[in-house]
Amino acid sequence: MNGNKKHRDKKAYDNDGAEFDIEEDRPPKKSPLKRNKKKSYYGERKKYDPTFHGPTEDRSCTDIICCLLFFVFVIGMVGLGGYAYYSGDPLTLIYATDYQGNVCGKTPGFETKPFLMYFDLLECFNVATVYETGCPSTKICLERCPRETFAPFTLLLLDRLGEAAADAGLPDQVGLDIPDSEWDKMMCEYAFDPKAEYTDPVSPYFNNLDKIFEDKRCAAYYLKSEPLFERCIPGFLVSNESSVAEIFEEVTGYIATSDTVNEINITTTDIERTFQRVVNTFLDLRGFLEFLYQDFISSWWLILIGLAIGMALSLIWIILMRWIAGPMVWGSIFLIYGVLGVGMYFCYKQYFDLEDMRVSDPTFAFLATLSDFLRLQKTWLTFGIILLVIFLVILLVTLCLCNRIRLAVQLIAEASKAVGNMMSTLFFPIIPFFLQVIIYSLWAIIAVYLATSHEVRYEVYNAPPDFAIENGTECVYETFNATYNTNGTTATCVFVSYSLPTYTTYLQFVNLFGLFWISNFIIALGQVTLAGAFASYFWAYDKSNDVPALPLLRSFWWAIRYHLGSIAFGSLIIAIVKIIRVLLEYVQLQLKGKTNNVAKFLITCLQCCFWCLEKFLKFLNKNAYILVAIYGKNFCTSAKDAFFLLMRNIIRVAVINKITDFLLLLGTLCIVGLVTVAYFFYFSMQITFINDIVPVPELHYYWAVIIVISLGVFCIARGFFSVFDMAVDTMFLSFLEDSERHDGSPEKPYYMSKDLMQIVGKKNKKRKDQPDNNDEESETEDW
Repeated sequence: MNGNKKHRDKKAYDNDGAEFDIEEDRPPKKSPLKRNKKKSYYGERKKYDPTFHGPTEDRSCTDIICCLLFFVFVIGMVGLGGYAYYSGDPLTLIYATDYQGNVCGKTPGFETKPFLMYFDLLECFNVATVYETGCPSTKICLERCPRETFAPFTLLLLDRLGEAAADAGLPDQVGLDIPDSEWDKMMCEYAFDPKAEYTDPVSPYFNNLDKIFEDKRCAAYYLKSEPLFERCIPGFLVSNESSVAEIFEEVTGYIATSDTVNEINITTTDIERTFQRVVNTFLDLRGFLEFLYQDFISSWWLILIGLAIGMALSLIWIILMRWIAGPMVWGSIFLIYGVLGVGMYFCYKQYFDLEDMRVSDPTFAFLATLSDFLRLQKTWLTFGIILLVIFLVILLVTLCLCNRIRLAVQLIAEASKAVGNMMSTLFFPIIPFFLQVIIYSLWAIIAVYLATSHEVRYEVYNAPPDFAIENGTECVYETFNATYNTNGTTATCVFVSYSLPTYTTYLQFVNLFGLFWISNFIIALGQVTLAGAFASYFWAYDKSNDVPALPLLRSFWWAIRYHLGSIAFGSLIIAIVKIIRVLLEYVQLQLKGKTNNVAKFLITCLQCCFWCLEKFLKFLNKNAYILVAIYGKNFCTSAKDAFFLLMRNIIRVAVINKITDFLLLLGTLCIVGLVTVAYFFYFSMQITFINDIVPVPELHYYWAVIIVISLGVFCIARGFFSVFDMAVDTMFLSFLEDSERHDGSPEKPYYMSKDLMQIVGKKNKKRKDQPDNNDEESETEDW
């Protein structure tokens, strides 16, 4: 009789959803050998423990060695920060420093020269060179920035024109007669006299202007400039008072209207047009940034209102899901359908409205021509196709996984009840967030100090052949004159560059590793704390009376009192994998430009493998932390138990967990979509009653404001739903534990809620002496 009843229960349970049957993953009872073999693979199922009634209170410190190692590492990071602070000087990134290492306006002898001029400002835009050594252009300190435009390189052009005429047997049509006033206007290195060097027969620069500019002893050109942050910057980049055409008006004295070298016409107009193309990009960028800055200044209060609306919607969404999780989840799905449908209709309407219009293809002149793209049929056709594909994908997922979604909905309902019972958990992520901000700020500060812990490098320059040391030899500036008795010689010890010690690169990697370890430690601390709080709710038999007081605070205390070692252990594993990925990126960067395709292929494969490994470890660590919070065991044991538990329920994990993540993402997108669409209609003056109350400010790029609001709302919503996600994962793992430990008998009742038991076909059996009228009174009395 009992056997038939058990068989009927099992059969009914199969019809309701066998994926949650504790018998599902057991091997078929064909052979004891096969059964034992599968147990060895997935571990033994949890057995009933009459003393277990929720998160264990009798705990001890776990993974003490890792805890000590973590604190020793933190002390080492403090020492690294002290060394960086002592040896680095970030002010060198701010102060204007010339080619000899003198700080303009501060170094003795340069107090009256506060402005820095670059010989060739375009060299500062070479990304690869700047990354390695900073701007390589020669720099000198000036009393004031150039008030005019001067191009001495045109003298070199005239010199070559005269040489070409002489080689052709023609008279020197141009000649080269440079007055003293022109020599005086040239910007050169200190103590370098270009006229004397050019006219001195023993000088290496005798009658050789080309070599003067090639060796960068003098600036080949400079532009009318204005001071900006103690640097001389071309005026057209700083203010609107000067233009590209104006700066060339003073150059026309050297080149005729049409001079020719080897049948190539050279005019001032050609030079102006060439330089104009280079400058236009910077001018477009400056204009765009100025407009963007004005837009944000004009709409900052609208951005704050949008973020506040996003926060309120997230909170309301979670509160409502406590009672109507099913309608809210299904509503979010159909709301996504609605948003996509409206988007497709709008694209369809725009496509046919533009059918008779003839719009030329726009040029890619930054974002100033964005409106041109929105007047193209192809643009709206592309948008419509993208929205249609997304619509079909979501529709197919919904149809194929409808039953699984029902199970996920119930888990979300249980999680919403747990969050609603402990509202403080919604605001707990603020603490880890601020800790993360502090850690990232400290990392950036240490990195900057390390990057500026450079040593000044001096070399011997202009030494005669019989001097004690050769040109280019490193020297000590302070003792050079006394050591080598330079009186009567031209040898000098000059500043060459700033150089970083070779070990600085290794210290930067240590600093980055510290960032990975400590930031993941903070994330893990938050996960353990939330898991302990939500587990105390699940494992409370009477949810209204048995949940302990201040569960979040109690869980946080347990985490910092007993499990810092386990948290450090798990975060260390993630940090190691992440630093390996960084090293692979560094190796790939070093191989850039090399022809070894096999090495590049291997590096790419390793990057892919370690990326997958990191994702898997993060997933496993999260579940391990849940068991740490529940049972108080060490990290390895908890990770092993979590892995075996997940493997014994692999179908449930693959479907329920990911469907839950998908549904939570849909909720986030709904909130972001509502705010984004509302602001779009507001800025496009389509909500007249709101526009009458709150006038729309004049904006150049209102799309930029909408994008900022959308990103902010997305981050806020994800922050709220991350707590919710942790609640769902904790409930799911606790549900699996409950299914294995208990069978619903009076001696071993389930701890899961009655709604969850109902959806998976389980129930707690009543005691024989319990009256039937108590069946519906409380889920805790349903046994």
